[in-house]
Amino acid sequence: MTTDAMATLAGFYAAEAAYLTEGGEFEEMARYLAPAVVMHQAESLPYGGQWHGHCGMRQFLTAMAVSWDGLWFDEQRFVCEGERVVVHSRGRLRARRSGRVVATSLLQWIEFEDGLITEFRPYYHDTAAILAALAADE
Repeated sequence: MTTDAMATLAGFYAAEAAYLTEGGEFEEMARYLAPAVVMHQAESLPYGGQWHGHCGMRQFLTAMAVSWDGLWFDEQRFVCEGERVVVHSRGRLRARRSGRVVATSLLQWIEFEDGLITEFRPYYHDTAAILAALAADE
């Protein structure tokens, strides 16, 4: 992986965790995103669907923050092929309403252009566990 892509991912993931856990600012994440960035999320999740551009990413993160108020990455591994990176993340999420913490893992297919992220395609290991943690909130 290029040094630029690694720095971009490190910065983005730190800003994402701060946004959900500490009330960080979207602008801290936006600096790592191309203007036409696309986020794809599993339709079964409360924040599922496709989110386009900085406006869409802000809406996605706002929707995600309704469900979660904590995100911690315990381990991340990266595989690079040109302008594409596959990231295996193991981490924990804390449900906003119940405080329940769920350990999970996912793979993300991430595309880059000119050092900025253009597309995210996350693949969750177990969306049922994610939904069960959120169901405890109801």
